[in-house]
Amino acid sequence: MVLDLIVSKDIDGFTAFVPSIKGCESWDNNEEEAITKSIQLLRFYLELSNNQKINIDFVRKEENRNIYKLIFDILIK
Repeated sequence: MVLDLIVSKDIDGFTAFVPSIKGCESWDNNEEEAITKSIQLLRFYLELSNNQKINIDFVRKEENRNIYKLIFDILIK
């Protein structure tokens, strides 16, 4: 599965969100922590284990935001 992760820089920090999953959004003072928090939410919403590997690939930069691809296999129970 491949999902977009968008990280926007604001005056007071970073907001990271997965647009295709409602509510999968987080904020932090630094970009890496905002990404980590969003991935934790993604794991919760999709019921992924902590052992499930998720690759984060940087795609491009647009003005005040960075766009990443989250790439992982999803196991159907």
